[in-house]
Amino acid sequence: MNRELPGPQKWNSDPNFLSNLSAEMAQAQEASESSALSSCALSSCDAYFEKIKSRKKLPQPLQETLTAAFAKIPVSSFPQVPGGKVIEIEAEATIADAVKILSECNILSAPVRNPDAATSLDWRERYLGIIDYSAIILWVLESAELAAVALSASTATAAGLGAGALGALGAIAMGVTGPAAVAGLTVAAVGAAVAGGVAADQGVGKDAPSAADNLGEDFYKVILQEEPFKSTTVRSIVRSYRWAPFVPVATDSSMLSVLLLLSKYKLRNVPVIEPGKPDIKNYITQSAVVGGLEGCSGRDWFDCISSRPISDLGLPFMSPDEVISIQSDDLVLEAFKRMRDNQVGGLPVVEGPSKKIVGNISIRDIRHLLLKPELFSNFRQLTVQDFMNTVVSMGQEFGRLTPPITCKVDSTLGGVIQSLATKLVHRIYVVAENEYEVIGVITLRDVISCFIFEPPNFFDSYFGFSVKEMLNH
Repeated sequence: MNRELPGPQKWNSDPNFLSNLSAEMAQAQEASESSALSSCALSSCDAYFEKIKSRKKLPQPLQETLTAAFAKIPVSSFPQVPGGKVIEIEAEATIADAVKILSECNILSAPVRNPDAATSLDWRERYLGIIDYSAIILWVLESAELAAVALSASTATAAGLGAGALGALGAIAMGVTGPAAVAGLTVAAVGAAVAGGVAADQGVGKDAPSAADNLGEDFYKVILQEEPFKSTTVRSIVRSYRWAPFVPVATDSSMLSVLLLLSKYKLRNVPVIEPGKPDIKNYITQSAVVGGLEGCSGRDWFDCISSRPISDLGLPFMSPDEVISIQSDDLVLEAFKRMRDNQVGGLPVVEGPSKKIVGNISIRDIRHLLLKPELFSNFRQLTVQDFMNTVVSMGQEFGRLTPPITCKVDSTLGGVIQSLATKLVHRIYVVAENEYEVIGVITLRDVISCFIFEPPNFFDSYFGFSVKEMLNH
């Protein structure tokens, strides 16, 4: 943290079946990308920031002073990532390897380096994008749904071949390799689902998400333990299954640009590129910025804002009926689906009609299923509560589940920032006076948004047309 300026830190015997499947998967991937990025469309971003602006009860001069100060702070002054070196993942690494790296390094995402452009001086060629748990969840769940559609299309043929005849390596045996290896997951899943006794002729293909719920018990063993998961590369999913674009900034950019990307424009991380050099020099995340803000405690400008109750900042930026939660007796698969469908990074786990909060489940927690699937032999019927209990029983060596962190409507912004920073969480739940019912959620994005606003014409003059197109498509 700069201490001199007020700144923070989807087989059939039909020969056309596989080609049709590949086409369907390509369409599904395109639809996924369009849907995943739509929330970052500029109109949505504008609406979010306008809502904040109308609710903040901060003096306009104070907001203008802070925004101007952040605009003068260079990105180069922001602290380096722990260890001073940005963790990167090679494009040819498998999804399994990527999950291991993310988990072992205790990070949510990492830039993906393209080995085919090792000597290129252009960052656009050097990096393919960012891989994170969000992309992995999109791939796992969408593959499950495509498998169900494929199964419902021709149960008889699939049953005639059976799981043993094809198995998880069927796709490769039938010539589906390379980037199309994801189709292998569908083929393998058909065999696994038939072996599980799924009656696909009952119309399950009409609704892919629901159909996926009816897959045989062995399906998730295939998806997590067999060849598709072990051989599918990061390269094959990084651009199709993502929630936000890869938008780096230069070291001489202003921290205001970074804060706007991490708040208004909904990016969770911003890579930093040194002008004239293609390598990523730093990697600024929402968590790092909020941690930096927490380190500013004691400064007049920070204390002036942080001492205010969250209601003065318009927090939480949602009504109680907008809170997305999951019941403890719901399937954990549904929890991850709900995160995917609503593009949120975590959910409060609640019980009963009063929605008493009893836990928290986040995107990061899918690593437990991907790294140790043998611990979840009946994943298709695993409830959220059973999932949490199993993870807790594995102890600290394997990982942990973050307990729900809560606050009340009269809590101060400083208290919220301290909890987010010191407990290393990405959201804090606002509870009613009874301390049980969740009536709101405050995210890292929300907190960053409290400290800035976007000056007139700043986006067009600073980010430029190319970045605008990346954010809007």
